[in-house]
Parts: sequence; structure tokens; C-alpha cells
Amino acid sequence: MHASALVISDLHLTPSMPRTAERFFEFLEKEARTHEALIILGDLFEFWVGDDAKARSPFHQEVAQKIKAVSDAGIPVYFMHGNRDFLLGSVYAKKAAMSFLQDPQVLNIANQTWLLTHGDALCTADRSYQRFRSLVRSAWFQKIFLMLPKSWRVSVASSLRSNSTAKYQRAQRFTPDVVQVKGDVTITATAQLVAMTQCPRVIHGHTHRPGYHEESLAGQSWQRWVLSDWDFDHPETVLPKGNALSITSAGVQVLDLVRA
Repeated sequence: MHASALVISDLHLTPSMPRTAERFFEFLEKEARTHEALIILGDLFEFWVGDDAKARSPFHQEVAQKIKAVSDAGIPVYFMHGNRDFLLGSVYAKKAAMSFLQDPQVLNIANQTWLLTHGDALCTADRSYQRFRSLVRSAWFQKIFLMLPKSWRVSVASSLRSNSTAKYQRAQRFTPDVVQVKGDVTITATAQLVAMTQCPRVIHGHTHRPGYHEESLAGQSWQRWVLSDWDFDHPETVLPKGNALSITSAGVQVLDLVRA
């Protein structure tokens, strides 16, 4: 239990996005130290194909050191796997002094229970993705995949990213309504999760559609906060974006992390 916490998601850190990494490092030095815990709900990195493939690179070493400094300051850091970095393992987590969270996870923050999830498991309208997710999250698949040469794993991940982006852009161009439905969480899946956990306060990322929702179904009601993804590197296509959810005894506040 923590008296306060900051929750973030979908930073998609990569060496090719230095401004986003810079803002994250600043966040760790400033905002993260004003609360009693920091929670990262997945997709901390753009992709992860095993600790042996990434943990020793200068960029990923620096990220681990910066996160560990927060933990060393007495603020625990929690990490939940996302759809891009579900292979992040105990070796790197130890370097960064992060503790793993299950997906979903119920935590007590500021004397209230909060249901935390990355969010991709709730996008049940996209059946092909759910089949893919079930496959790649299985222990046997991960064991075999991690036995492949590092260069192969990186190539597979890069191909999957490119195909996913191209598929989304084609669909968005021709059937935007379908993309909106498939890429978002469904109220049915959310209701099932709320019923299972008996927690009416849900926080997730993944969809890149930040907002606050009050929802109900089949006699249940709940609140749902959606975190933003972070991007401070592409002003030519998107406005700088990134936020954090602050939970304290005074209430819930969305912190806009874009510099004025």
C-alpha cells in the first residue's frame, strides 16, 4: 500500500527518439520523486527481444541507471509488461531495480483499490491480435524465441512493428470506424475484469487514446482512466505528448508533461 503514486505508460523509448528519453529522465529527476511510488504500465521500450539483446547497450544501460536512482531514493518502481516489451526479464529489471506487476493487478493507493492493466488484453474486438497475444505470451513460445540468435530476434521484431504500422495505416485510411473499434478496449471485456476483481477504478494505457470515462454494464459501474503515449520527437506529425496519473489522498490528477 502506498499513500501516493504516479502511473505512466507507453513511452516507447528507443535511441532514435532522444527528446522523449530526455523528458523521461527529467521526469525521473523531478515529478517521480514527489510521490511514494512510480508505476509503469508497459511499453516502456519500443520493443524488447530479450535481456541479452538490449541490456548491455549504452542507451538501455542509461535508462536502467536513471530508474534505479529513483528506487535508490526510496521510491519503489513497479513495471508491468506491455505488448512491446513483454520479454523484458529479471536481469534487466534487477539492473533498473524495478519490481514486476502481474497484468491485471489490484493495488491499494491512497486508501483506495486500483485496477491496473496494460490494456491490450481488453481490446477483444481485434480477434486476430488476441490470438497472436495468446501465442507470444505462452511460456513455450518465449522459451523457443529466446533461443534464436539475437540478430534474428531483432529482425522479427522490426518486421512485426513495420507490418503492424502499415496494417493500421491502411485500415485507418479506408475504414476508420473499424480501426477505432478494434484498437480500443471493449466495454464487455472491461466489465468482466471489473467483476472479477471487484475494483471499480481502472487505469490502462496501450490505446494511445488518453481520457477519462464513466461506464456501466449489467448493473456494474466503474471509472476508467486511459494514459497517453509519449512522443516529444515528431513535431512535424504530432504535437508533443505525454502524461502521468497522480493518485494522492487529495484525489486523482492528470499531469500534462509537455513543457510550456
